[in-house]
Amino acid sequence: MPQPSQFSVAPMMDWTDRHYRYFARLLNPETVLYTEMVTTGALIHGDTDRFLAYDRSEHPLVLQLGGSNPAELAQCARMAEARGFDAVNLNVGCPSDRVQNNMIGACLMAHPQLVSDCLAAMQAAVDIPVTIKHRIGIDDQDGEASLHEFVNTVQASGCSTFIVHARKALLQGLSPKQNREVPPLIYDRVYRLKAAFPALDIIINGGIASTEASFEHLQHVDGVMIGRAAYQTPWILAELPGGLAHRQTGHAADIDLRLRVAREFLAYVEREHAQGTRVWAMLRHILGLFHAQKGGRVFRRVLSTEAVRPDTSPAVFARAIDTVEALQYNEAS
Repeated sequence: MPQPSQFSVAPMMDWTDRHYRYFARLLNPETVLYTEMVTTGALIHGDTDRFLAYDRSEHPLVLQLGGSNPAELAQCARMAEARGFDAVNLNVGCPSDRVQNNMIGACLMAHPQLVSDCLAAMQAAVDIPVTIKHRIGIDDQDGEASLHEFVNTVQASGCSTFIVHARKALLQGLSPKQNREVPPLIYDRVYRLKAAFPALDIIINGGIASTEASFEHLQHVDGVMIGRAAYQTPWILAELPGGLAHRQTGHAADIDLRLRVAREFLAYVEREHAQGTRVWAMLRHILGLFHAQKGGRVFRRVLSTEAVRPDTSPAVFARAIDTVEALQYNEAS
């Protein structure tokens, strides 16, 4: 049976904020969670407390940084360590124009020595692990030899954990959304990377949407990072090792666990709302909790139409949960 630490949830802009992470932790107490990418400039000059805020239940938790200045990345790594993060990760995979213009993300794959220098500076600054997340290539620099050359240069920094999105990034002509869907997934290339660098921890990412697929990947690499599936159909987290679904089986137990998670998250929503957090800022993350379950569409419709209002109270969420429970009870009877 794979170890829970072999599984993680990908950093996703606008999705993996502290509210989503709290929800994800209710589903699986052990899967590694990542923050959204935070740029060094935002962390150093912006609202540091907001960017570094998290609940203690979120551990193990990794801060993902975007940047290309070794001194600034080292400074931010120290900030992460001081705030109690379990590791820090360098983003070398984001393909958006906005970050490219600031030498952040996937464009750095064209500058492996700079990436190595950045990681070396971060590691010299902290005692927590420093890792990297990157693509299998960019633009016309997408051959297997180029990928191996990149990893070989970067590993000289001392970095030993490489999270590899099994798609190349096309930095000209495709939007970030298209870059998550259009370039083909080449899982075999990541498998061969592991074979070529057996001493490195290679974690695969990209298009992984089931527990079965996750276990298959683990026959070839050291870990699996799940992205959109963990957000859109979040019960997959409960089905991974360490998750809630491993503790009971059967349809009734499954829906009971989902309802329990919903009510635990309701308590969180009530606490946060009392402190001024808008209800939709939290509930937008859990629309898929009852995916493919009786009452799931009603649950999603109630939240997506009523919880979006600025003056919404947690009572809307409580009513949506009660509706699912009632429909399930009627089905059972």
